[in-house]
Amino acid sequence: MQLDKIILYHKALADPTRIRLLILLAEGPLNGQTLAEKLGVTPATITHHAAKLREANLVHERREKNTIFFAINEKQLRTNAQAANDIIFRQRQGGQESMPNDNLQSSLEQSVLRNFFTQDGKLKHIPAQLKKKLIVLTHLAGQLEKGRSYTEKELNQWIQRFHPDFALLRRELIMHQFMYREQEIYELNPPEMWAKWELLG
Repeated sequence: MQLDKIILYHKALADPTRIRLLILLAEGPLNGQTLAEKLGVTPATITHHAAKLREANLVHERREKNTIFFAINEKQLRTNAQAANDIIFRQRQGGQESMPNDNLQSSLEQSVLRNFFTQDGKLKHIPAQLKKKLIVLTHLAGQLEKGRSYTEKELNQWIQRFHPDFALLRRELIMHQFMYREQEIYELNPPEMWAKWELLG
């Protein structure tokens, strides 16, 4: 997610009705009519506010016959909140964001990269363990061009330079917040949003 995506997130929250709507959805999915009744507004108002939240990827929709249910995207909500803090305060931290046991972590990272990549940079296989997988994904994401928009075909071709299972790796890059997708266009998120393998036990 680029900076404008984080700004979009904050704009989506800059309304008391939308905050109250998210509070209700935090308890579980609800349809538009129920939300309207609980908030004392019209269904059209719910539709308007839900569209703003959906634009920022903070809610999901699913249709059951003629009824639309809304559900909160908790992971996206939490990730955006943390990303804003990281971006704002990273300069004050002066790069002193190192985790405990830096030497051990650096050793682990180098070991994983040696074990899972060939000398010419090909990925031998995708790790099953989450921590090792995130190390591999971090390494791959670091080689993508910052600020570049990739079509799905371009991203698939780029991934195939490292491993034939481009579909799985593409999904993993999205799932762990290394990239975001909008209308079949893919871009890198800021590193502050990437899933941090260093935080795993």
